[in-house]
Amino acid sequence: MKILAFFLTALVALSHIGFLVLEMFLWTTPTGHQIFDITPEFAESSAVLAANQGLYNGFLAVGLLWGLLAGRKDLKIFFLLCVITAGIYGGLTASPSILYIQALPGILALIATVLTSKN
Repeated sequence: MKILAFFLTALVALSHIGFLVLEMFLWTTPTGHQIFDITPEFAESSAVLAANQGLYNGFLAVGLLWGLLAGRKDLKIFFLLCVITAGIYGGLTASPSILYIQALPGILALIATVLTSKN
């Protein structure tokens, strides 16, 4: 179970690094327009907000990686709860797909992490 918890948590962290790249660097590119289904005009007018959102995703990724590298179950649980909360909020307010892309992997990683022994 420890290996599964590690793998799932690492996957969530890597996903959030990907979200950082998409929101901070690719938002105003054709790739960003296609992935987020936005117009170039909307992308330009919301680029600062997207970059800010990407930065927060980076903080979540760093927190999860910190928990993994330090072997700190408490950190992993805290940051996974943050990911899940953000995923549920985004799923309810922005796009239901966020529930599956962000919240569900976080929930699975959290369950696996909680079910592991000591660390």
